[in-house]
Amino acid sequence: MVQAYILIQTDVGRAATVARAIAELEGVALAEDVTGPYDVIARVEAQTVDELGKLVVARVQGVAGITRTLTCPVVHL
Repeated sequence: MVQAYILIQTDVGRAATVARAIAELEGVALAEDVTGPYDVIARVEAQTVDELGKLVVARVQGVAGITRTLTCPVVHL
């Protein structure tokens, strides 16, 4: 299982709408709107790194109102 945080920037005023839409996607464990340089942070899970990439590119980035994403895979040191 691969887990990651996706840091998301949105169009002005779209954070809450984007967070709700992302929270409904399969593979998304949590999506919350936040303050700071990013507007939404999502915790996601996938079986492989390739599936994580598909989740981000095909589903998350397809949500209307997103301007930029940064994917941060979780590592266990």
